[in-house]
Amino acid sequence: MEELNKHFINNNRRHFLKKLGFGIGGLATASLLNPFGAFSGKEQLDSLGLNLPHFAPKAKRIIYLFQSGGPSQLELFDYKPLLNKMRGKDLPESVRNGQRLTGMTSGQDSFPLVGSNFKFKQHGESRAWVSNLMPYTAKIVDELCFVKSMHTEAINHDPAITFFQTGSQQAGRPSMGSWMSYGLGSLNENLPAFTVLLSRGTGRPFSQPLYSRLWGNGFLSSLHQGVQFRSGKDPVLYLKDPEGMTRGERRKMLDYISELNYKQEQEFGDPEINSRIAQYEMAYRMQTSVPSTMNVDDEPEHIIKMYGADSKTPGTYAANCLLARRLAEKDVRFVQLYHMGWDQHFDLPSQIEKQAKDIDQATAALILDLKQRGLLEDTLVVWGGEFGRTNYSQGTLTDTNYGRDHHPKCFTMFMAGGGVKPGFTYGETDEFGYNIVKDPMHVHDLQATIMNQMGIDHTKFTYKHQGRRFRLTDVSGHVINDILT
Repeated sequence: MEELNKHFINNNRRHFLKKLGFGIGGLATASLLNPFGAFSGKEQLDSLGLNLPHFAPKAKRIIYLFQSGGPSQLELFDYKPLLNKMRGKDLPESVRNGQRLTGMTSGQDSFPLVGSNFKFKQHGESRAWVSNLMPYTAKIVDELCFVKSMHTEAINHDPAITFFQTGSQQAGRPSMGSWMSYGLGSLNENLPAFTVLLSRGTGRPFSQPLYSRLWGNGFLSSLHQGVQFRSGKDPVLYLKDPEGMTRGERRKMLDYISELNYKQEQEFGDPEINSRIAQYEMAYRMQTSVPSTMNVDDEPEHIIKMYGADSKTPGTYAANCLLARRLAEKDVRFVQLYHMGWDQHFDLPSQIEKQAKDIDQATAALILDLKQRGLLEDTLVVWGGEFGRTNYSQGTLTDTNYGRDHHPKCFTMFMAGGGVKPGFTYGETDEFGYNIVKDPMHVHDLQATIMNQMGIDHTKFTYKHQGRRFRLTDVSGHVINDILT
């Protein structure tokens, strides 16, 4: 009798209604919407009302090449010859206009303008400006859509990266990949919908760290958090069976655990229990799918040569770009690649040359490889960091050396594939490279546009939490149709 009373105490109204909805019809509908079971528990019910995608998508998957640290647009893509002519002269106050500075340069007595030490040329039919730091990227400019008018609200790394990844400068919101996993589910039952790859650049190898909360699920089910694929013998931690355990024994153990978890879910109605069951099952399937995905030994020599020699060294940016293509081939919904080391406050010419060499060949190879396999058309590739760099030197300016501080007011990103215009440049900065003078694009605009390409109306894609409906773009953001085909 005590157990019976306990059962009824735990079955509240919400739990009863949830169970009522999970009749044969409800389960059948959920399986049709998402045959791989990307939703579970309460989220399966919620997903039935999402009606995603809202319209026909142009892209099925996203590869986001996040350049952590803030690449200098002035050394890579935003050519400003006036800065070379005015080298050493102070930034006019009429240009700066009292804009916020970081604590690293706000105390400087002067703000000496500095142009790039590197040469720029126009390339392709689109005549896009690219510096000699990026020779491979220069060859594919007609595949790229440059946005030279990105701007953000955060001026320091952690809130700026968090803003790009989650739509908020404060930690705790779901990452973009988690939103995609929750809203669209998985296309591959043997791999996570959202995977994460990390690499450390040679430009400044011990610069800003990254935190796993950047690919966290926030208030969404833990089923939707990013799964980090690491270099080394254990790409996903704790995935291997303990020594001495056979595959059959593992299967039997999981069946028993699932039975116990199911009984708990029946009693308490906690949707996280269903997520736990799904994660155990995914981990079991990943035991065979992950090693085969991570093993690039079957890649032909011409592909290895295309990505560069580093592509055979696990954990490098080049190796991760190759893995990103393999994951895209297997229909992983969202591949997040982070490359650290772009924070050039000092010794910029030397550091950025190494950093650009890390990523140039492999980025171009990834885009060309996707194109030759027919995957670029429905894969959206995004490249960029959390902010740009100042047009004045941080610290002492010499004939050969300088640094640049953080600059959130304007910077450059580029995209390829997935229904964005190839060979196109959007936005423009002033001749000092300090302010936007044409077609600004905010972080929320970028997020709205990315979701649009995945068939999602960002204003309708919400999740109710603590009495409020949240969305990736918060309460703003506009789709930038001018960059879309």
